[in-house]
Amino acid sequence: MRHTINTLGAIFLMLAMAVSCVDDTKLLFEVEKPESIIQMEYLNDYDALKTYIDRSANPGFKLGAGVTASEYSKQGMIYRLINSNFDEITAGNAMKYGSIVKDDGSMDFGQVVQFVGAAKAANTSIYGHTLVWHAQQNNKYLNSIIADKEIEIDPNDANNALQATTPKANANIWDWQLNYVLPTPLTKGVEYTIKMRVKASKPFTVAFWRTDGSATNYGPDIAFGENWGDASVTFTPTMNATTLQFCFGTFEGDLFFDDMVLTATGSEENLIENGSFDEEVLKGWNKPGWHAYSFKVVSVAGGPATWWTNLVSNSDVEGNDLSCFFATEKTVGPKAATIGPAGTGADGVGKAIVVKSGDSPANSWDTQFFVRAPRVFKAGENYRFSMKIRAEKPATATSQAHKQPGEYLHWAMVGSPSFTTEWKEYKSSGLIQGTQEGMSTIAFNLSEFKEANTYYFDDIVWEIEESGNKIPQTPEEKADTLTWAMDKWIAGMMNATEGYVLAWDVVNEPLSGADKDGDGLYDLQSVKNVSEADAKNNFYWQDYLGDNYVRTAVQLARTHGPANMKLFVNDYNLESDWDDNQKLKSLIKWIEKWEADGVTVIDGIGTQMHVSCYANPATQASKEEHIVQMYELMAATGKLVRITELDMGYVDEDGNSLQTEEMTEDQHKAMAEYYKFIVRKYFEIIPVSQRYGIAHWCPTDSPKSSSWRGGEPVGLWTEGGKYRKHTYAGFADGLAGK
Repeated sequence: MRHTINTLGAIFLMLAMAVSCVDDTKLLFEVEKPESIIQMEYLNDYDALKTYIDRSANPGFKLGAGVTASEYSKQGMIYRLINSNFDEITAGNAMKYGSIVKDDGSMDFGQVVQFVGAAKAANTSIYGHTLVWHAQQNNKYLNSIIADKEIEIDPNDANNALQATTPKANANIWDWQLNYVLPTPLTKGVEYTIKMRVKASKPFTVAFWRTDGSATNYGPDIAFGENWGDASVTFTPTMNATTLQFCFGTFEGDLFFDDMVLTATGSEENLIENGSFDEEVLKGWNKPGWHAYSFKVVSVAGGPATWWTNLVSNSDVEGNDLSCFFATEKTVGPKAATIGPAGTGADGVGKAIVVKSGDSPANSWDTQFFVRAPRVFKAGENYRFSMKIRAEKPATATSQAHKQPGEYLHWAMVGSPSFTTEWKEYKSSGLIQGTQEGMSTIAFNLSEFKEANTYYFDDIVWEIEESGNKIPQTPEEKADTLTWAMDKWIAGMMNATEGYVLAWDVVNEPLSGADKDGDGLYDLQSVKNVSEADAKNNFYWQDYLGDNYVRTAVQLARTHGPANMKLFVNDYNLESDWDDNQKLKSLIKWIEKWEADGVTVIDGIGTQMHVSCYANPATQASKEEHIVQMYELMAATGKLVRITELDMGYVDEDGNSLQTEEMTEDQHKAMAEYYKFIVRKYFEIIPVSQRYGIAHWCPTDSPKSSSWRGGEPVGLWTEGGKYRKHTYAGFADGLAGK
């Protein structure tokens, strides 16, 4: 008994009726069948597709089809055609995050429940597509839950500060001076550090001097920004200084000083009395009598909140991201820096940046290490920098401000770190000076030391202070929030499907098509490696959860789903010949990494296979060769193998993808042969225990209005499911092993 809808017989019946005569008079002519009908008659001899599967040899195999859930749930003609020919169905969009989750985070599973009910009625299984993906997400909702948090500012929350107000800008920096007479003079040759909170009505660099009344030490200067920021400078006086001098003669406006702390290296004693200005009596502070400006202690209303943001990716150097780290070694570079092997890091276990210098360099910059931030700095911005360092031989380096690695801007930046053979932490903080404005890179000159040496860098942090009435969530907060959202979503889906869906694309399309970090594997998809449009329209969970997002998705699916559920990682271009199946090879390695925790279990690999049949024989041969190689690679994993979204177009000799109405009979037959090849090779190469199934994504030809391969001859039936095509026969023959 045939269960497919067969309209060819009806056509023949109508033709017979058209040529019959009511008075039984014999026709004086014969009507020949059109050649197009004769060409298709053999399709009447084919049974339903799923009858061609040898169930005794393939007890677990499922023949699937992609469907539009709303159309299938109507239980009309398409419903009957699909159920007659296929074991399993996959909803094109209805079970995706963006179709269910609303802008406020609520979820509507009504269509899913209806879809599951229709499948149950036909005893047809459902393959779930998809739990976690970057596309078709509700970006508005997901971005809202990780957005900056509002901070309530109490306008009555005030703090005292020292305010200096100048009426105009003069010609010389010393024309306005604010002096502090130290209660105890500084000691010649001792290193001191002065730290303070500062801001100004507009960015300005204040000159910082020390004097004993007869001699003066100049610098380093202190940059003030428009928002409160931390300033810190270290100096060593060449006399027993008695007075600190702050000079700002070329400035017009307001300068604010607060939380002043002056300490000698190795001591915690603050040498400035009332550095917090909590008391209005300004003991020790004065200005030269001829300076016609005012200074006083004022109450400053609570301002916007401040926070520190680390700008360095892969700070701990345990990943492969080198977007912030560059090096010039023995004059060669700048180029991506080198990450040493495990054991080179500061903890003795992890990794570190390794930079090697040569003997007798001509210049101190012949070998350099660069730390680049993904932004350009403005004068007055507050920064903190720290890193752990060591070298094979003790050495000293200097630092510079660069625009980009190798683009010199200013001779000084974060001081001169000293390297020893033991790990130590180096820190620097301050405000970006006017001479450093426009920089994005710190360069360390490693050829100050004139012998060959090897330098190691780890735990590199470059922070910028930001402020506002909103504060960004930390990476940890975002990861926690998104894990909660993923949990809510997966739990909701598993509840709606009530255990009926026993196989899922747990993660869809995780890999990009490029290896930008140089580790030999294609990188995970990310806003960093996609087009501007994709970055705007998609939501990349992995950018917030890291590669652990796959483990998280698997763990949540196992927690909320049925115990016998199978989980697949699904991707496209796994059969690609242009990269010799490199995407599949990368995916296999990624799965090994995800499963290395001993807990995560991924049951199978899904290959989409949105292929085309090529008129060019050499191209077609290459495509077929790499499909075979794909099957062999997948078989070697021991995991279940599913062709998840098989469909096919046609590309002519000129490289044009043809529309359905442009196709010839021979081209349709060539597509049928290619289907036969793809399906037959699956059964020949994939072991029985790994044959989960094959799903045809577009059983009927695509309408021109379709967003998916619109107007192309992708189906096994014509548009609307009216007639079988040659591809139906090729697909059936492949299932039968012919």
